[in-house]
Amino acid sequence: MHLRETVDLSSYPDLVVIYLGMRANSLRGLGTVLSFGPRIQQAVDAKPDGLLLHESLFFGLFPLHVGMRQYWRNLAALEKWTRESPHLQWWKTFHKDQAGTSFWHEAYFLRGGIDSVYVATQAPTGLQRFAPRIPAHGSMSSARLRAQPGQSPESLRSDEFYPQL
Repeated sequence: MHLRETVDLSSYPDLVVIYLGMRANSLRGLGTVLSFGPRIQQAVDAKPDGLLLHESLFFGLFPLHVGMRQYWRNLAALEKWTRESPHLQWWKTFHKDQAGTSFWHEAYFLRGGIDSVYVATQAPTGLQRFAPRIPAHGSMSSARLRAQPGQSPESLRSDEFYPQL
């Protein structure tokens, strides 16, 4: 007999589930992707406030395409972590040089809304495979505004996170 179950998310009304992926687009990218595993694990082991669960994922071998699924208590906790080290430094460095990789994320909010970003993707990934692509600039540079239009982002200057290329 199979037991059918679900979960009670009433203690997590602002839950955010985020999928992140990195794909090697060259030999250099292979080294970049492999070097991130230990750094990400170290960041997870530091138990950032609001991170409920981290799971590593494997999307494909040729080309190497790996990622993770994370469950966050709320968007504020996720945003706070992205604006601190080590994430902030990773993001700044990546925007200066993708090091032979592409990166993407898709976030899903229990209260509704979906957010997505794709950087240097050579082939459509996730939502890109069926939805029209648009630039992630201006109001589209904030996950909060992409996912929940009408809200104002907490003091955010996009040039702090996304250096001019």
